[in-house]
Formats: sequence, structure tokens, C-alpha cells
Amino acid sequence: MTTIQLPELCLVALVGASGSGKTTLARRMFQPGEVLSSDAFRVLVANDENEQSATNDAFDSLYFVARKRLARGLLTVIDATNVQADARRRIVELAREFDVLPVAIALDLPEDTLVERHRSRTDRPFGAHVIAQQAGLLRRSLRKLQAEGFRQVTVLKTGEDVDTVRVERQRLYNNLRHETGPFDFIGDVHGCLDELRDLLSQLGYRVTKDLTVTPPVGRRAVFLGDLVDRGPDTPGVLRLVMGMVEAGTALCVPGNHDIKLLRALQGRKVTVSHGLQESLEQLAAESPEFRQRIAAFIEGLVSHYVLDGGRVVAAHAGMKGAYQGRASGRVREFALYGETTGETDEFGVPVRWNWAAEYRGEAMVIYGHTPVPAAEWLNRTIDIDTGCVFGGRLTGLRYPELELMSVPARQVYADPIRPIQLEADARSAQHTNDELLDLGDVMGKRTIETALRGRVTVREGEAAAALETLSRFAVDPRWLVYLPPTMSPSETSQREGYLEYPTEAFEHYRRAGAEQVVCEEKHMGSRAVVVVARDAQTARARFGVQDGRAGVVYTRSGRAFFEEPSLETAVVDRIRAALETSGLWEELQTGWLVLDTEILPWSLKAGDLIRRQYAAVGQAAAATFPAEVRALEAAVARGLPLGELLERTRERKVLTTAYVRAYRQYVRRVSSPVDIQLAPFHLLASEGGVHVDRDHGWHLASLTRLASADPALFVATAHRVVDLNDPQGMAEAEQWWLELTGRGGEGMVVKPWGFLARGRQGLVQPAVKVRGREYLRIIYGPEYTRPEHLERLRSRGLNAKRSLALREFALGIEGLERFVRGEPLRRVHECVVGVSALESEGLDPRL
Repeated sequence: MTTIQLPELCLVALVGASGSGKTTLARRMFQPGEVLSSDAFRVLVANDENEQSATNDAFDSLYFVARKRLARGLLTVIDATNVQADARRRIVELAREFDVLPVAIALDLPEDTLVERHRSRTDRPFGAHVIAQQAGLLRRSLRKLQAEGFRQVTVLKTGEDVDTVRVERQRLYNNLRHETGPFDFIGDVHGCLDELRDLLSQLGYRVTKDLTVTPPVGRRAVFLGDLVDRGPDTPGVLRLVMGMVEAGTALCVPGNHDIKLLRALQGRKVTVSHGLQESLEQLAAESPEFRQRIAAFIEGLVSHYVLDGGRVVAAHAGMKGAYQGRASGRVREFALYGETTGETDEFGVPVRWNWAAEYRGEAMVIYGHTPVPAAEWLNRTIDIDTGCVFGGRLTGLRYPELELMSVPARQVYADPIRPIQLEADARSAQHTNDELLDLGDVMGKRTIETALRGRVTVREGEAAAALETLSRFAVDPRWLVYLPPTMSPSETSQREGYLEYPTEAFEHYRRAGAEQVVCEEKHMGSRAVVVVARDAQTARARFGVQDGRAGVVYTRSGRAFFEEPSLETAVVDRIRAALETSGLWEELQTGWLVLDTEILPWSLKAGDLIRRQYAAVGQAAAATFPAEVRALEAAVARGLPLGELLERTRERKVLTTAYVRAYRQYVRRVSSPVDIQLAPFHLLASEGGVHVDRDHGWHLASLTRLASADPALFVATAHRVVDLNDPQGMAEAEQWWLELTGRGGEGMVVKPWGFLARGRQGLVQPAVKVRGREYLRIIYGPEYTRPEHLERLRSRGLNAKRSLALREFALGIEGLERFVRGEPLRRVHECVVGVSALESEGLDPRL
């Protein structure tokens, strides 16, 4: 029995004449989706597997599918004769394109066996001479397969070989997905043994005098290469690391300096530079056996490792997403050197392509190679070579904690060829690269993973509409870290004269399983998000902005709230001062905050709407109804039967007067910053946390401190806490709502006491609004309270609105979480654009 040791990811070519049993073998040894048969693709494109005129179309389709599979990292088998050199060349080229190993399984059965099988098949419209031609081509090809590029070749000579052969799939050397850690990644050591001992000790490893290392229980070190050259003790570093790898307490990938040392130890011609001379001199004092052990160790190192289920990748110079878990010379070259532009700088050093700036992979990539002054995350990648040998630091990264630890170099052991300098503006690498946003990161249909609600789908057309709005009108995107969700009203009330009433909101949350809610006064203003930093330096460091601003205020659509920049600056400065006075900066240990707020008066932002829509109705009514009433009164006095129309017109006049009175109380002239008020109700996020773990009592109490610090600017939100098992408490809250709305207030918002609440069917509505009877007159029109109109409005559906509210809420919180974690701005904007896109859904805007 023949056993084929097959790499788990490879491109397999079945090679053999028609009738050799390739298809039967493929069905037995591979999963159905793994096998791409030329006959099957002829059926797909021409309904006949023997339609030779369809061969080109069939193979075009076959290779299209093969590319999709290989791009996804799936083993693929091409079942065709493949006896022609051109066909095999195409397979090898495809394997190289996707950095997988090309494998050939050749079925070289005797020609008489093939001819006999052919005669027994009536579905093959060609003669036996074709079989002979194919068999001849195969025999002449067998000795060439490896030279053509196939890394592994198996030849089966008999029918028994074909029937009994089996496959054992072998995990690729770089596939350590089953190793889950925890790990301690260690940057370029370059012969700095003392610093390596210091760092290992800081990480909790015990290092003895003979360089035996005992790790903390369960942890494993991962060395990122360049163990050698430039430093004072290359032999000691190698002795320590090799001992750990042999003991199973460490992994190691090779660096370019390590590979160059290997070549020198093997007697190959190398240029002795960049510290190699020091390494060779230090190793000259060691035994030949130790040098042989070093050569064997370095030669056995794998280019990169994929760890923890594919969540993290370790490589010396980095690893692009398309190369992760692949095996080819190109992949190994990238792991050792990265990617260069082909140019050299003024120091004669190759100019490297910043692959990390374009990285879009899901896995974290931990690497070194290029010394940096400080380890910084960039698009889920981090370079932890902090130039120890040049007088910098030796850095380690603890995983999954993602905690950086480092020790200073004891001295400068070598001078860098290219000076290591800090960025002139001291911004992070992520901020620098986030200046250019990629259209591909937000366009098209997208499925966004959220912690609160799983997958949220954004349709292509909605994404395009959102991008149009945000790109044309939004504030600087670096400030745009959150958009607030829409809010659903309560279920429709059946109470006479009311469309909304608190009873239904309380019942909604009781059905969801909540026991306690908070009722907050709903301020009649305009929704706004305030993103504020303690000072311009903090804004530059945390948000990457460089215009000297310390904060912004923007609307639900992401537009600047204030048209005059000076007005925004004045408001932001007062907010910062109030935060200082209240002590919230220190208490939260933060230099920035995100607030969800209402800005008063409503007319500040809605002035045009009021003039065009509401005031126009009021003016028309004021101009017509008095004259209509007088005319009808005169007609009735003359005995005409118009009494009913008169009463109806008088009622319309009264209702329209109420309508005008309803909106006018929210209109106030704003001539300076002192005329503006903020009513914040959520302290959403600060450094280190999104405050969804705090109940609404904490949010309101914290924000009330701002009202105490600056009562002219901030309005404290009045509220009531209601036990849903207490009828008296609910009755008192309803009375409070009646008093609020009776004084002209908009109404109240009912929320579960905890910021996040889950009920029997998952995430509960974060808030339900209960608007007052007169306020709804603005929304639904002057005469909405007439019985026939109320009855019609009571049929309004809320399911779509509530689904939208939950999806937007989940996206908004997800975006904030990503920002707080320091993820790339594109990841934050995926959620921000998602919220904006969902606003395109065609729902009744009055809800």
C-alpha cells in the first residue's frame, strides 16, 4: 500500500491518460468540494462532459474556482489528463501565484489496461489511438515533473496501486493554530544577552547561570529572529534560545542576520558586514560541535508561525495577509526582509515598502527587523524591535494580554546605519497612516460583527448614500468615532386622546424582563455628540488632529453642529473648563471624553425647518381661519345650513393655535455662546473604557456635576427611578410625565436601569421615548388629536423602527469599543458609516 504524505494546503494535479482511474481515486481520497474535474466543468458550461469544443470555457471556469479556493487557503485538486506540459505549467504557475506547494499524482498504468477500459466505455467519442498518445505523453513527462516545479511527485504504476493508495494530510510547519499560548513575543536580540536575561526575568522567567530557563506556568516565549550580530554575546544568546526551543518552552523564527550567519557557518560566500564579523569572532572560541548545532538549529527554523487559531502571526520582518500560512520562497523572503521598493536611501539602505500601512488581515502580526523608537500598533500589526543593540530597549509583548514590557540597553553596542528618529509631530504610526482613508474599507455590501447584536448587514446602496453624506458634509473623520442611534417610541396607547402614554413603555420593559427603569426628561433640543480633549496636545496624540482644536460638536449625521467655528470653540472651551472643575478628568483618568447630549434651544439647529414647515402652516392658518370663521358666522346668521362647517372651522382654528403654541415655546434667539445650553445624558466613553458597564444612575450623577460646575451652560436632566413591580411608583411617574408635558415639555425617555439589558429575546431596547400630547401635534399636524386621525395613527407599526434602533445602537457601541482599544480608524468608521447607512432605510420619520 502506498501512502502519500500530502501537505494540508497544496494544489494537486492528477496526471494520467483517460481511463487511468483519476476520477475514481479523487472521489475516494478527497472531499467533493476539493476536486475540480474538467469533465464536470464541461457539463456546467455545455451540458456534456465529452463536448470538446467547450474545453476552453470549462478550464477558464475551473481555474476561476481554483483561484477562489486557493485564496481562501483550501486544498484543491485538478482532475484532468494534464499529460501536456502546457497544462502542467499552468498548474505550477497557479500554485506559485498563491504560494502553495504544487503536487503531482501520476497514474502511469499499462497501455493495454487503459485501452481495455476504454473499449468498455461507450460514452467516449474517440478512438484507442488517443489513449496511446496520452500514455506516450505521460511516460515522456514523468522524469520532468520535478524539474517543472512540482515539489512532490507520486507515480502509481498499477490498478492495484491506484485502488490501495491512501493519503495522510500533513500540517504545514508554519501551522501552529493549535498552540493557543499564552505567549511572550521577544524582539530582535542581536547578541544582547544581559538585556535578554533582564527582559525574561521581567516577564517572569527564571534564568540560571548556565542559561537554563524556566518559564511561568503555561507560558511560552516566541523569538522573532536576529538573535545574532552586533551585540557582545551572540554565543550566549544562541545557547539560551536553542535550549529553550529544544526544551519546548520557546518558538523561534529566523531573521536575516541569522540566515547570513548560517551561510557563513556552511562555508558559503557571504559579505562579512553589519556585525557578522563580531559573531564569527565570538563563535571561533566555541567548539566545532556547538557551531554545527547552531547551523542545524537555524536551518530548521520556519519562516513564520500562525498561532492561536489564526489570531496571531509571528515573523521576523512581518507577513502580509495573503502570505500567512503559505509556503514558498517568496513567503520566506518576505518573512526575512519584508518588501523593498528597489531603491536605496541616502545611507545606502534599501527603502522598504510599508506593508503594515496597507494591512487588512484579521490576524495580529508581531514582527521586528526594522528598529523603531517605540513599539506601536498599526492596522493590527506591531514592530517590537526597539533597537536594543543601538542603545534603545529590548521589548517583549505578552499575548493575549497585549501588554508591552521592555528593558533598557546597558550600553550602545553598535551605531545604526540609518539614524532612528521620532516622528516630528509625535503622532502615532496609526494616526499618521489613518490620514488617508481607503474607499474599499467602507463601500459595498458589508457584514459588521458587533459584540451586542452579532452580525449587522449594511446594503451596498445604503453604504454609498452614507459615504456621500459623510464625505461631503462630515467633520474631520478623525473626530468621527460615534454616531448615536435612532430611538423608538412606546407602543401606541389606547387611552382616549393620547397616542403615546407611559403605561405602554413600562409594560414594554416588564415584558422584556426588566424590573427597574429610569424615566428621564426629554429635552426639546437637537441631538449632538461632543468629543472633547483636555488640551490640543491630547487631541493630537489621541485623535491625530493637528489643527490645534481640542474638541468638536457634531450632529447625528456627522455634520458640524455649529456653522461658526468660533462658536464651537467657545462652547468646547466651556465644556473643558467644566470637566476640569468637576474633577471628571482625574476621576476617570482620561484626557478625552465622548458625550451624548441635546443642545438647546431647538431653534438653534432647526431654524430653517421651523420657518419653512411649521411657521408656514401657522401663518397660513392665522391669515385664513379668522376670515373663514367670520364668513361662516355671517352665513349662519342669514339662515344658511352651515353650522356644522362653522363648528369644524372653529375647532381647526383652535387646534392650529395650539400647534403654533407648541413649536413656538422651543424657539429662542441665539446671539452668543451664553444663549446655548447642553443637556448631556450619556457619558459614553473615555480612555480605557466605553461606559456601558455603568448604570444610568452613574451617567446622570456624573453629568449633573457638569451642571454644578457651569449651570449656565449645562442643564441637569430631571429623572425618576421606577420599580416596575410597584404600581404606586409607576402611577407617580405617569403623573410626573403629565406635569412635564403639561408645562410644554416634550416628554420623557424610559430606559432600563442598566445601560445594557438583555431580555428573553436578546438585547432590549436601550431607550423608548414617550412624547407629550401637544408635542406630537408638531410631529403629526394640528388636527392629529381628532378621533378619526388618532384611530388611523394607532395602526402604526414599530417593528422595523425597533430593529433599526437596536442595530444602530450595537454599531455605535462597537465603534466606540474599537476606538478605545486603539484599533485603526477604518475599523471605527466601518461602524460609523454603518449607522449612517442604516438611516437610509425607508421608515416613517415621525416615529
